[in-house]
Order: sequence, then C-alpha cells, then structure tokens
Amino acid sequence: QVQLVQSGGGLVQAGGSLRLSCAASGLKVSKYVMGWFRQSRGKEREFVAVIGWSGGTILYSASAKGRFTVSRDNAKNTVFLQMNSLRPEDTGVYYCAADRTNNCKNAESYNYWGQGNQVTDSS
Repeated sequence: QVQLVQSGGGLVQAGGSLRLSCAASGLKVSKYVMGWFRQSRGKEREFVAVIGWSGGTILYSASAKGRFTVSRDNAKNTVFLQMNSLRPEDTGVYYCAADRTNNCKNAESYNYWGQGNQVTDSS
C-alpha cells in the first residue's frame, strides 16, 4: 500500500521560509516522478515543482522558480520542498504526489497523493 505522509507547513510571515517533507512508503521515490502542487481557496490544484526519477529533471512553476527548491533523499525515501522568500500569494494547501508519468505538471497524471499541508501568510 502506497502512502505519502507530509510534514511541515504552518504560519509564516512574508519573506520567511518553510520546508515541506513528503515521506513515502510502498514505493521508492527514486523510481517515481515526485511532484508538488498547491491548492488555494477557490482555485484548482496547480503545479509548483517536480523532480524526476533520475533526478536529472527538475522543473518549477514560474512563481516558484528562484525561490523554491525541490530535492530528494533516497536513503530516507523522502522528498522535500524548501520554500524561501514566501509571499502572501503562496498561501494554500500543498500536496506531494507520485506517479510514473511524462505529464508531470498535470495533477490528473498522479495517482498517489499526500494528505496536504497548509501554508498560511501571517502578515
């Protein structure tokens, strides 16, 4: 049984940093495309970042590029999203996702999802 268990998130002031973690069981993160998505109130789930199974492919949304970093620790079977210089518009529920897909920016391409972490601007 595949499980993605997320941790991190919380309240943060604009300009601050947070790190989200996504610990996997039932699959090896090194063998899957691991994506991060955000769902803000009233909006559809949107792509934030992804790391490919080879580690050679790392993509970010235009908003995340230069501020967020996605990484993977194969020994811990965990994926991370380091978020710096946070902005009020980064507020939302962040989800990690896993699948073997070439359409890695499309949330509908993923079958396995974490429970989500709320990130809220406290400014």
